[in-house]
Amino acid sequence: MSTIAAPNNISEVAPQPSARIGLAMVRLTIGAMFVWVFFENLGKGLYRPAGYAGLINYYIQHGNSPAAWKSIMSLAASHASMAAPLQGVTEISLGILLLLGLLTRPAALVAFGLLTSLWVSEWGTSWIWELLVPVLACLALLVGRAGRTWGVDALLARRAPSSLWW
Repeated sequence: MSTIAAPNNISEVAPQPSARIGLAMVRLTIGAMFVWVFFENLGKGLYRPAGYAGLINYYIQHGNSPAAWKSIMSLAASHASMAAPLQGVTEISLGILLLLGLLTRPAALVAFGLLTSLWVSEWGTSWIWELLVPVLACLALLVGRAGRTWGVDALLARRAPSSLWW
């Protein structure tokens, strides 16, 4: 029986090429998903105050999220003139950053938080796995340093390999 020793430097990217390529493929898929969703929501008018508030109010009325979370959603809906464009900018920015593999770890952390909040908001209104899988994929991107394969983060890591940013 053989054992595999843990690397001394935990900031290294997984040495297995297939693991690195797999994470890069997940990163590109999640990035493309954010870009696609941005344009889909833009076409639906969900980045305008009325469209955004309407969707959030639907989740409040028909969803099963906790009351405390519904209070937060209500606050967002009442400030839709700021929240709607902010969500749009966040979604397209995350998509571009993930596609480029630039600042992948912070982008994956923000994506994890955003998708988790959307997942909780949609409880009882859609299929539970619809957002849970991308939520967990973002967590994998964060842990696996997915921008260091086929991404700009690989270039940045040459200068500062132990940086938490990539």
